[in-house]
Amino acid sequence: MGRMRGLGRCRPPRFVLAARGGGQEFAPASLDLPALIECRADVPTYNDFALWLSSAPGAVETLGWKEVASGNPFLSQYELPAKIRVFNRETGSIVFTAAGPMAVLDGVAAPELAEELNVMAVFSTPQKFLGEKVVVHSTEESEGLTFSTDVKLNVSTVESHPGKTLAGCSYTLEIK
Repeated sequence: MGRMRGLGRCRPPRFVLAARGGGQEFAPASLDLPALIECRADVPTYNDFALWLSSAPGAVETLGWKEVASGNPFLSQYELPAKIRVFNRETGSIVFTAAGPMAVLDGVAAPELAEELNVMAVFSTPQKFLGEKVVVHSTEESEGLTFSTDVKLNVSTVESHPGKTLAGCSYTLEIK
């Protein structure tokens, strides 16, 4: 079959992957956004949230988020009603990639944050940084299919956000 991701290119984020073992109704009051960003949540929890966010009428407004132009067709960006603390830093802005949420951080260079978080650089030049660390990798077989789950911590820079570091989690499931 192929690789499927928790969120696709989104405005607001749209749900692509059915949560295996999840599927419970999401309660907005239960949202722990720092846990989702810092890879302290599991794939079903993330997918329940993503499904709710993409399909519930007024979900973004319910959370008090304000969508802002990201300048990047692969990122949906939101300003939060109050700052959150992630990776020992505060931010009031987040983005969603195809696979998960990331904090938009000021005042820390991507290589520096990656080193603090033990994230290995995959690509590093003065213009671009991309690093990732596997937090969870599991494989299970069911009904003749193999389900491979990956949760990865990512640190990067993007041209659309000069002087900013993006750090967050990707939640993916590959079905073969």
